[in-house]
Amino acid sequence: MSDSMLILVALAGIFLLLFLVIRTKLHAFVALLLVSLIVGIAAGMPLDEVVKSVESGMGGTLGFVAVVVGLGAMFGQMLEVSGGAERLAQTMIKKFGEDKAQWALGVTGFLVAIPVFFDVGFIILVPIVYGLAKKTGKSLVYYGIPLLAGLAVTHSFIPPTPGPIAVADLLDADLGWVILFGAIAGVPSMIIAGPLFAKYIAKRIHVVVPDYMNTEEVEYDKELPSFGLIAFLILIPLVLILANTLSGVLLDEGNIVRSILTFLGHPFVALTIATIATFILLGTKRGYTRDEVQEIATKALEPAGIIILVTGAGGVFKQVLIDSGVGQVLGEMMAGSALPPLLLAFLIATVVRVAQGSATVSMVTAAGLMSPLISTLGMEGPVLGLMVIAIAAGATVFSHVNDSGFWLVNRYFGLNVKDTLKTWTVMETLIGFVGFATVFIIGFFIS
Repeated sequence: MSDSMLILVALAGIFLLLFLVIRTKLHAFVALLLVSLIVGIAAGMPLDEVVKSVESGMGGTLGFVAVVVGLGAMFGQMLEVSGGAERLAQTMIKKFGEDKAQWALGVTGFLVAIPVFFDVGFIILVPIVYGLAKKTGKSLVYYGIPLLAGLAVTHSFIPPTPGPIAVADLLDADLGWVILFGAIAGVPSMIIAGPLFAKYIAKRIHVVVPDYMNTEEVEYDKELPSFGLIAFLILIPLVLILANTLSGVLLDEGNIVRSILTFLGHPFVALTIATIATFILLGTKRGYTRDEVQEIATKALEPAGIIILVTGAGGVFKQVLIDSGVGQVLGEMMAGSALPPLLLAFLIATVVRVAQGSATVSMVTAAGLMSPLISTLGMEGPVLGLMVIAIAAGATVFSHVNDSGFWLVNRYFGLNVKDTLKTWTVMETLIGFVGFATVFIIGFFIS
């Protein structure tokens, strides 16, 4: 099949998916699977390869998401039922005030996502957003968007997250420059896409904590747990994962301490430890029976099942688009352009991002296509750090229905597709454009 036909098939698939979900109200899980099959067949993939892509996309996504979402749901449910989320909300409002709580969440997300995957950080911290929204009566997006912006900025711009590390390696960029320019671009991106945008959009879209994420309203018959205990429980997985990251930098491979920290700091292990600690310290130690704790954990998996399936289906759609060759075709088309290198890198990553959803795949594809151009032009030093952030910015914008992050936020905030586009997609796009504008301006002073 010709390259132009592949592009048309991908665009038609995206429009069909939007139509099915928005207009016909077909469940997102079914719509994503149906469109994935149609796109694979229309792109000329052998029928058995289409099925393999579906299996690969679902398995590849759920291999990580299912475990993290399941454990995170139980962790969050225990915080909620025990009054832990209520305690967090009260303490944050008292310390920062209702207005400044937005900024606290943005900064928290920015710092947490340095050692922690976006999904893990979001799942660990989202109970705080629920608690604040319930306490103040404000729209969920008023607090949720700043948290998401902080997490997303660091996830995209600042090593040691996988995307910028991969791009820096492919372009032979110095990580010091990448971290410096990532921070310079990331701070204004987080501020504009987080607290400032959240204030604007929260006035137009009022969202409450979704029913399926709610526990029954209860009068706490026990004193609320201390802020210190809740902070300790949340820090368990964060500290373990950070220790894993630092051990990989500071200790030699094969070192026994590094091996232990790598194991304990894997998100699966870290969240398992944190969840068990939560069952004990917020459950049985505070008067809940083992049966009650088990019931709380089981109830938590009901909404987790919806989130897991929809997120997995998003992974299927992404995988079919990748396996059909659409991302590569679009990237190669852009590489033939005579645009400024930073702008070209940004646009290639943007087009691939829109077509197939994965930010990391978009970054790697754009870096692979830009690498020969960099050698030809003899680019080196700080400008390569700018190039990494330009690619990361392009791979962040326009997150939509083929991005598993889109569906994760959609389910946790109980948004419909239209409102997810107005909130999450706009936030991601602001991050990308502000980040790119920052490095593009810096580029005029660095050659």
